[in-house]
Amino acid sequence: MIDMMRKLIKEDVGFEDITTNALIAAGLEAEAEIVSRDKGIIAGVEVAEITCDDFNLDFKPYKLDGDKIRENEAILSIKGSARHILLIERTLLNLMMRMSGIATTTYKLVQKARRYNPNVIIAGTRKTTPGLQWWEKQAIRIGGGDTHRFRLDDCAMIKDNHVSLIGDLEEAIKKVRSYISFTKKIEVEVESVEDAILAARCGADIILLDNMGPSLIKDVIKALERENLRDNVILEASGGIKPDNIGEYAATGVDAISLGFITHSTPVIDLSLEISKI
Repeated sequence: MIDMMRKLIKEDVGFEDITTNALIAAGLEAEAEIVSRDKGIIAGVEVAEITCDDFNLDFKPYKLDGDKIRENEAILSIKGSARHILLIERTLLNLMMRMSGIATTTYKLVQKARRYNPNVIIAGTRKTTPGLQWWEKQAIRIGGGDTHRFRLDDCAMIKDNHVSLIGDLEEAIKKVRSYISFTKKIEVEVESVEDAILAARCGADIILLDNMGPSLIKDVIKALERENLRDNVILEASGGIKPDNIGEYAATGVDAISLGFITHSTPVIDLSLEISKI
């Protein structure tokens, strides 16, 4: 994590912070607090601690990752070199704001969905910000969600584009099964009841019901039950699912719901850093 943070900070700083270096003496000590301007779920406290440690700054958390926060509530304090505090300020705030927004959205979605289906898993997707995938996935976890795949080597997912190039879903599943380790699961994206049954018969571990409405998902579940295949697979709904309709999808009885919304459309939690001389 620290190497990734160093890279982000370096990209922001460039050769030097010319404003701070012109105005602030090298030996000036300061104390700062990160304060929330919104209510929600805080995420990124651990990131802040590791970053502060890397810059020889004293760190004191008032909240931990996953805690609920109120407006104008202090999250943590930092003491040490004023130059170092100002150097990391924007990068750290941006990342914590982004992570906290994702954690808050995830938490709300989990709470809403589980009113309809107490065991449903709410997951992110790979629709993440390039370079920020790891932190965004951690924020989903902090909010009570499932990270789903971090990378392409986590799980084999046969999508419609794969099938269109291979030409045959059954053949695609056979080829992937023969290629991957027994430790890896195979997920298959389907768009019809017939393909869902075929995927289950061919040994798919997870079936992703892509862009299916709640009514069609119920038809898939009934068909799999008739064929005695329902218990063989994990059913995941994805595509077009948002906060206003997640309850309908949860009520269908699927095992998991994945939403790109969590990472590509979630608002940030506003945080600010307030600093003073010691």
